[in-house]
Amino acid sequence: MGALSIWHILLIVVVAALLFGGRGKISGLMGDTAKGIRAFREGLKGEDAPEETAAKPLPKDEKDSARG
Repeated sequence: MGALSIWHILLIVVVAALLFGGRGKISGLMGDTAKGIRAFREGLKGEDAPEETAAKPLPKDEKDSARG
């Protein structure tokens, strides 16, 4: 019961090959995760931008053209 059978060893080899084999799958996955986090942060900043622009007073020239 305590010993590893051939199936256990094969399963470990397959999992290791999936994780570490190939063209940098782990680094590619981490890069995609970083891009997603960066896009999320930029999206949060984008939501705050309209509130900031609405709070700024308009210059005198734009006030006159806004009155129409």
